Amino acid sequence: MEVRDLRASLTEESPPSGLSVPLAALWWDGKGDWIRAHGLVDELETLEGMAVHAYLHRKEGAASNAEYWYARAGRTFFRPTLDAEWEALVTDLLASPDSLA
Repeated sequence: MEVRDLRASLTEESPPSGLSVPLAALWWDGKGDWIRAHGLVDELETLEGMAVHAYLHRKEGAASNAEYWYARAGRTFFRPTLDAEWEALVTDLLASPDSLA
């Protein structure tokens, strides 16, 4: 699967089967369901989950909360736009051997 495939799947009712939790959260975010996306990573104690959590709080406009989660994820940078960050996160997660079941 590539980023374009994940974007194309956003027309479906549910995420493609076998996505990791962080990728599923980004899928729901791509569908415009921030609450569902956040619920998936809210208590996920992995670096990938915390990076997605940080992105979601940045998108929400909660900069201090985002900074906390970026630090926990070991990240100290922002992408220039939210869309660029979403795409970078998806790209990184798809490259991970644990991203798909």
